[in-house]
Amino acid sequence: MVKFLMHGCNGKMGRMITEIVKGDENAVIAAGVDSYTEVANEYPVFDSIEKCDTDVDVVIDFSTAKAVDGLLDYCVAKKLPVVLCTTGLSEEQLKKVEEASRTVAVLKSANMSLGINLLLKLIKDAAKVLAPAGYDMEIVERHHNQKLDAPSGTALALADSLNDAMDGAYHYVYDRSQVRQKRDQKEIGISAVRGGTIVGNHEVIFAGTDEVIEFTHTAYSRSVFAKGAVEAGKFLAGKGAGMYDMGDVVGL
Repeated sequence: MVKFLMHGCNGKMGRMITEIVKGDENAVIAAGVDSYTEVANEYPVFDSIEKCDTDVDVVIDFSTAKAVDGLLDYCVAKKLPVVLCTTGLSEEQLKKVEEASRTVAVLKSANMSLGINLLLKLIKDAAKVLAPAGYDMEIVERHHNQKLDAPSGTALALADSLNDAMDGAYHYVYDRSQVRQKRDQKEIGISAVRGGTIVGNHEVIFAGTDEVIEFTHTAYSRSVFAKGAVEAGKFLAGKGAGMYDMGDVVGL
């Protein structure tokens, strides 16, 4: 039985993970952390992670970027593996994540769904064939109007997968409105749409001469991310120091 500490337990994802774990005979949420404590939980909830003294095996984090520094300090001090699902981290915070992974197991993924992680592999394989043949590569991501960061962490991960396939020779373009010039062959365009209650839609476009190939992933519910986070937490239990991602969980 894997015991979780749910960091951000009273947010939308935290509550969804709580419900999913209730039906999992191999896991339990032993404690939660959230600055908002006016929710009836079946486990103890602390308003800051420093106050948590419950014995756990793994931390699952769905909080905010500003809470990540304290989370990493806590996990390093307690030698606790952490599934880090919060996006929008600064460059300085990403360096801190790398430093923490030298002491504890850190699983960081821009997107916890199985489908997205399979897509990362598929588009990398496609880029190796299509980009050298002159196909332009574009990414369009769509999310709900409450999402804070743009482009999404998943869109950046998709762009990185394309660029890795080309040995890092491409650069990213987020906004063409300020520059009046034709598209550079070695660029990856990333466009962000925000509106309504769109859970998440990512489209990768390979546009060639007289031919367009598209890969699309649509999430209809946040439950796909919650289920992935739970599986990641179970995978990470007992793992040694290092950086992991969902590709390790699903065996890609």
